[in-house]
Amino acid sequence: MLKPWVAALSATLLMQTVGTFLSQAVPVVAPLMTAELGVRPEAIGNFASVNTLGAILFLLFGTPLVARYGPLRMLQAGALLGSLALLAAAAGIVWMLPFAALLMGIGYGPTGPAGSRILQATAPPRHRVLIFSVKQAGAPAGGALAGLVAAPVAAAYGWQAALLTAILVALACAALIQPLRPQLDAEREPGQSLRQAFTPRRLAAPVNVLRMHRVLPPLTLQAFAFAALQGSLFAFTVTWLVEAHGMGLAAAGSLFAAMQVAGVAGRLVLGWAADRLGDATRSLAIHGLVAAGLSALWVMFGPGAHWAVGLLLAVATGFTAASWNGIFLAEVARVAPPDRVAEASSGAILLCFLGYLSAPSAFAWAVTTTGSWTLPYFVACGLLAVVSLIVFALRAGREADSR
Repeated sequence: MLKPWVAALSATLLMQTVGTFLSQAVPVVAPLMTAELGVRPEAIGNFASVNTLGAILFLLFGTPLVARYGPLRMLQAGALLGSLALLAAAAGIVWMLPFAALLMGIGYGPTGPAGSRILQATAPPRHRVLIFSVKQAGAPAGGALAGLVAAPVAAAYGWQAALLTAILVALACAALIQPLRPQLDAEREPGQSLRQAFTPRRLAAPVNVLRMHRVLPPLTLQAFAFAALQGSLFAFTVTWLVEAHGMGLAAAGSLFAAMQVAGVAGRLVLGWAADRLGDATRSLAIHGLVAAGLSALWVMFGPGAHWAVGLLLAVATGFTAASWNGIFLAEVARVAPPDRVAEASSGAILLCFLGYLSAPSAFAWAVTTTGSWTLPYFVACGLLAVVSLIVFALRAGREADSR
């Protein structure tokens, strides 16, 4: 039998990758999909926002499901729901797309609280941040998989074929982790009442999370700004490269994949660095300033530059702008009471998901209103830079007060 933390990390990493692969498959094939369905290209931002709304609904009401059925079972259920969502999207009926997006988000929702519950119970304390970051590396890995698999399949065989390919991958992975269920779901609570899901206490979970520890308000503010920038990059990069710069879908997908692969490396390297630094709040403040600057450089110069320069800027952006999540979740799990890790993770992720929810729709509105794709990107970069400076100043002030 695998060591508990090895089994836990393997399963959560795989399903995090699968969840993101399913979620990013639609943005990757969006140029072909929106053209065939007769909707504006930037409307993919609304799909991304509704997707996030579904995840938020799970985070609000779904934590008792994790306790009752077990975190691994909920990861499997999420993959199944995401597959059903892509099947609905592949039908090619415009009015079904919001339903598909909402269902996709609900399916993605368990990856955070279920993954945190599994890892917090098994991760060696001295490597906690790194292990959480490895698990969260599954998010950009899934995005890279979408860019490398879904884009070429869509270009060769059509966008519906790409979505069906993603469904087959997800269902196979959900079946693959089934043998680990007795080991990783051993502490589930079959008697957990599902009525707890729909109480005022659950609706107040985000506010209650902020009261658990003084580090959580600035940390969550930082996560919101990171999510706004990352959500904009993930939702629009392929469509922006195709529509505004005339790039082919396969080429745009390869740059998107390079950005995602760099995010995998970033989560590993920066997670290790955060463990060494021992101060997640300061680490993320510095991290945010660098990510905002490099993302702005990518938007200004990446698509029009020589291919090698564009690739370098895409990699630098992915390395910094898509590598914060594991540090954030590990710090939330560290400061939360041991018996409230899943609840704290749900509430904290919910608050940062407001960035994923608002940014893509605001981005789409800005493109429609101004005709500019670069202006919304610069706003997202500026927001992260300003918030990072504020968080850094608050951290420095707290240090000064403690002396």
